Amino acid sequence: MVQATEPQTKLLKPRTKAGKRVLEKRAPKLVEDPKRALLVYGNKTSQTDAVKYSRNNSEMRPFEAGGEGALESHCARNNCSLFALGSHQKKRPHNLVLGRLFDFRLYDMVEFGVVAYRSVQSFGSGAAQAQLGNKPCFVFVGDVFENDPAMRQVKSLLLDYFRGRQVDNINLKGLDRVILVTQHPENKRVLLRQYTVRYKKSGTRVPRTELTEMGPALDLEVRRTRQPPVDLEKEACKRPKVDKKKGKVGRIYMPKQDVAGMALAKPKGVKRERRAAAAEAAAAKKQRREAGGGGAAAAAGGGGDGE
Repeated sequence: MVQATEPQTKLLKPRTKAGKRVLEKRAPKLVEDPKRALLVYGNKTSQTDAVKYSRNNSEMRPFEAGGEGALESHCARNNCSLFALGSHQKKRPHNLVLGRLFDFRLYDMVEFGVVAYRSVQSFGSGAAQAQLGNKPCFVFVGDVFENDPAMRQVKSLLLDYFRGRQVDNINLKGLDRVILVTQHPENKRVLLRQYTVRYKKSGTRVPRTELTEMGPALDLEVRRTRQPPVDLEKEACKRPKVDKKKGKVGRIYMPKQDVAGMALAKPKGVKRERRAAAAEAAAAKKQRREAGGGGAAAAAGGGGDGE
């Protein structure tokens, strides 16, 4: 098992406000967007019953030092946070690497060896009832998927691959397939089987279910695993702050307030009105003073003429 104890990728720090806004958009969300997967072929593949549309990618060697650069670039260009890399070598035949990215940086990955494979066509019409887009039901058999770190990582990776769009409710009639994952007790291989669900009448409100294998069936051998870097795992597990009062409506009872006696900040318009009123009062007072002084002088002049 390859475990990353030191940071292998540097966390981006914003230098400008625009860069800060871009990084905030990439931050963890309460409801994440549906994840997309990038399917690529390595230097050589062992597939035969498939149509390959892309060229070989010999530079994609994520388990080697510096080999994840091309993979991160392709995932960032296609907005993919999941990837599956198939390759075939003499040392590692029929190789399949499943991995995840966070902020378009390699997060973790598991390398499988495909020991046995049966396609959907080999099971006949078992997959005729399954519909595209429906969510499968996952069943992990055994305590090994909780106790073993490698198997716990396999479980988390498979759930991320088949999660799809996050929903609140699922219709029972839309549950048309079950994916069973278990580990063989002797050779420690991961056995992945897919069954279609058929609902039969049971005489009660709860229908009776029957499982029919529909394929594909895979026997996988866990070869190498890579744990996420410490700093990247801490950044990926960070949850955004939630406003607990958002969406809640209530009443607040307040006592009657004396607004007239409160020391409030006066706006400029009120200050101009107060200055204008003070100027008018001063002008009127001056006018009354002048009028009173002129009447007193006239009275004094009239008294002198009488003598």
